[in-house]
Amino acid sequence: MRKPKIVVTPPGPRAREIIEKDHSLLSPSLTRTSPLVGFEAEGVWVRDVDGNEYLDFGSGIAVNNVGHRHPKVVNAIKEQVDKLIFLNSCDYYTIPQVKLAEKLFEITPGRFRKRVFYTNSGTEAVECAIKIARAHTKRFYFIGFINSFHGRTMGSLAFTSTSTTARRGFQPMMPGVVHAPYAYCYRCPLKQEYPSCDIACMDFLRDQILDHIAPPDEVAGILFEPIQGAGGYIVPPKEFIQGLRRIADENGMMLMDDEIQSGMGRTGRWTAIEHFDVIPDVVMLSKALGAGFPMGACIAREDLMDWPPGAHENTLGGNPVICSASIAVIDVIKEERLLENAERQGEYLMKRLKELQEDHEMMGDVRGKGLMVGVELVKDRRTKEPARKERDLIIEEAFKRGLMLLGASKSALRLAPPLIIKREEIDIAIEIIDSVIKEVEGHMRS
Repeated sequence: MRKPKIVVTPPGPRAREIIEKDHSLLSPSLTRTSPLVGFEAEGVWVRDVDGNEYLDFGSGIAVNNVGHRHPKVVNAIKEQVDKLIFLNSCDYYTIPQVKLAEKLFEITPGRFRKRVFYTNSGTEAVECAIKIARAHTKRFYFIGFINSFHGRTMGSLAFTSTSTTARRGFQPMMPGVVHAPYAYCYRCPLKQEYPSCDIACMDFLRDQILDHIAPPDEVAGILFEPIQGAGGYIVPPKEFIQGLRRIADENGMMLMDDEIQSGMGRTGRWTAIEHFDVIPDVVMLSKALGAGFPMGACIAREDLMDWPPGAHENTLGGNPVICSASIAVIDVIKEERLLENAERQGEYLMKRLKELQEDHEMMGDVRGKGLMVGVELVKDRRTKEPARKERDLIIEEAFKRGLMLLGASKSALRLAPPLIIKREEIDIAIEIIDSVIKEVEGHMRS
């Protein structure tokens, strides 16, 4: 079995040269987790400019679901490039847009008629959903959730609340967004315990938010992540998501499902909301949809996307080359049974992590669905004090051993390998994580 190969301690000399130029040329707003300068990638492996090889357990934030440079995706791109690279969809039509729409309607929840608007990113898909809700309902307010991430453009940023960093200095934002507590049971914002809480955060939404701040008949929609991504891979109880559906139905609100990180098979289902037996009115996709190309989609019930021509357009959305890549992504997930693999390997990954949790006090919580797995690190299991510096050190040391990890929220690791991952590769990652946590815990005790 192939293992990570570190030939020179990262960052190597070529990487340092590129990183130095990057720091003087690119926006300082870009955060960088590890000093990796990518050069080649294939499957679950990434090679840097100095020849180091890494096992990718982040998938570019859940983007490379079918792995890096899947041959069927590469071939689809090449074939389309040889025919047509671009026609703007404001004025003309292309075959890949129509073919992709048909496939998207098959894999997204709901057997009702749908329509799609193609975007260049996840945040644009969210902006589209916001405008659909406003245009259709003619209402002002939206309900968002604390600890959520929906993007960084000004509309989506009004909902993003994983931290104040993304929001600082950008007021005033789009008005009308009211944040409610999310069902983050490990760190309940209402200091309750599940299941004895009887989903107190749902009562808070009804009794406090809707009764005192946002009149229900003036709320256009509820925007949520069925599993919070940047917030730490938070999996809420099923009753919470089902409660949102009931509130939306009772008050004529649109239920707006952000699947940008959790969709395209990441959780062992095409969309994470399928785990909760709920059908939303709007679904937003991006990230894995384009296999690394800038792609997003906002899919809504046909009767809701009822705005007139010119109400919402873009020049580059639905590029035929990228649509062809997206079609190939869907085909690969189906043909290679990657939903089943994500579920099977995700169960194994969770099992191995829970075994580690028995030996490592700093592993406060292990949670997830499929290959969307979060590990929350704490200094003390009783107080649950976040171990942020220790989390960052674990990521740094794992990288030096050839494992690419990403953080989320204050002190969580998010494990999101490509859906093609094998058990043997999970074992390699677990071995590295185990050794690194042992080392960091040793530092904590000394």
